[in-house]
Amino acid sequence: MILCCGEALIDMLPRESTGGEPSFAPYAGGAVYNTAIALGRLGTKVGFFGGLSNDLFGEQLVSVLEASHVDASFAARSDRPTTLAFVTLTDGHAKYAFYDENTAGRMLTEGDLPTLNDDVNAVFFGGISLVSEPAADTYAALCAREAGKRVIMIDPNIRPGFITDEPRYRARLDKMLAQADIIKVSDEDMEWIGVTAEQLIDGGAVLVLVTRGSEGVDAVTAKGTFRVAAQKAEVVDTVGAGDTFNAGLLAGLDEAGLLTRDALAAADQDALTPALRLGTFAAAITVSRAGANPPWRSEL
Repeated sequence: MILCCGEALIDMLPRESTGGEPSFAPYAGGAVYNTAIALGRLGTKVGFFGGLSNDLFGEQLVSVLEASHVDASFAARSDRPTTLAFVTLTDGHAKYAFYDENTAGRMLTEGDLPTLNDDVNAVFFGGISLVSEPAADTYAALCAREAGKRVIMIDPNIRPGFITDEPRYRARLDKMLAQADIIKVSDEDMEWIGVTAEQLIDGGAVLVLVTRGSEGVDAVTAKGTFRVAAQKAEVVDTVGAGDTFNAGLLAGLDEAGLLTRDALAAADQDALTPALRLGTFAAAITVSRAGANPPWRSEL
């Protein structure tokens, strides 16, 4: 099983009511949540750990998880509200207003951490859940606890505008990256962090993936670097593309028996390429339709 650890929230997307009035419609979302959904739809055994509310939005989040075959039993449930992200569009550019104070997701503590058995062979972290305390520190504690026991993957998916305490965030992220076996970053992420893929490998990572949009993804290991081309697609929007790539990669590695540190370290380009191609193919389907709507296995 792959356990996805991070944010689940409701995106309030701008719509027009049947009466022609401006309105917002609730959609389940969050980067780590999207990766869990995509893994479930790809047929991979997957669980989700994060803070989920007992309110109506929390029930919506759980319902979507279960419909996509994601085990939600790891999640910490509470009566705190669900995080809401209101989206407004100006000249086609999205702006977000987050309502995240004292929410079920943000107020996650180390006392909420689940006990993991041997069925969990990989743990995935990322997104804005690594920014806001106390939840960010809770995920960092789980990463430290499980590092060396299971494969750790991190996609920081950095959003500079969301970061309020940059020194603290950088310190936390640096520690987590040093504990990770697989790191997925965009070229913009690397520039913000101020590191190269080779430095991440020298720091202990086994596999570093650098996404380059339409150019594809570079895979960097101690053996060298190779690129897998992006799949061609008619882009509707890019929401959830990176999250879906993460899921395809993890699903492919799991199917190939490569989700152990030793197996990853021994894998060459031929062994890794099918998982990367699954990630790019699944992501191409996601960008071809509106919203974070990852494909089911039957669509591949």
